[in-house]
Amino acid sequence: MPKYCFGKHPRRSDYRTLRFKNYLTPAVPPPPASDDVLTRVYKQLHDSKPQDLFPMDGNDSLGDCTIAAAAHAITAYCGLVGSKEIMAANDVVKTYKHLTGGGDTGLNELDVLKYWRKNGIGSQAILAFAELDTKSHAHVKTAIHMFGGVYLGFQVQEDAIERFDARKEWVPAPLTNDGHAVYAVAYDHSGVTVLTWGNTQRATWAWWDECVDEAYVLLPPQAKDPKFAPGFNVAQLTADLAALGTVAPAAGTYSMISKREPAKAKTP
Repeated sequence: MPKYCFGKHPRRSDYRTLRFKNYLTPAVPPPPASDDVLTRVYKQLHDSKPQDLFPMDGNDSLGDCTIAAAAHAITAYCGLVGSKEIMAANDVVKTYKHLTGGGDTGLNELDVLKYWRKNGIGSQAILAFAELDTKSHAHVKTAIHMFGGVYLGFQVQEDAIERFDARKEWVPAPLTNDGHAVYAVAYDHSGVTVLTWGNTQRATWAWWDECVDEAYVLLPPQAKDPKFAPGFNVAQLTADLAALGTVAPAAGTYSMISKREPAKAKTP
């Protein structure tokens, strides 16, 4: 049995996908030099063990990383407002098998995100997702700071597992034919921190530039409130969703966000 699995398919393009940069107005301040969502999650949940909060979710035997990363995103979002929501591993696997038709075939992130927006994953829905320019570190930092994380996919480098086991940061290396999905929850001047395989993993910005081929910000239904993320043009995003024929989920769907104070608008 494999120790860790991959399972992200190559990036799929869709001209209808919303672009994060199109909704950033001049009112959005530059992101801080560093931000760590996990420190706030740990404080809220009184638990600093990533193995407890962001478990393996079947990704040691199945290529379900795209769903495991979504489950980790849900835990991070909920944790920011003090709600402990950890998707059961059986539910992660069930969602994965539903989308693959029963096989262990892996998935592409865009299909997962479209399903999530329309049907929810676990008990959580999203209003929308927007694709980031992976070459813009400023946009990546802004997305993590404003919305609490980034759902991303990358082409795996040869020593990814070895460096993960050794607790060494990921750096550029020859690329394999595998793809992997993770959730980024922190950044600083030297790189990012992601959640994967029941733990955290540091990676350099050079690794990001070499390996990451897609990245998305996830918007909860409450993002329709202009106070949620000041400077982010939610009105235009909502109009664009309507033009695409997308029906946004009800605000109450993202129950863990409803406790959030509007004045503290930088994280979900």
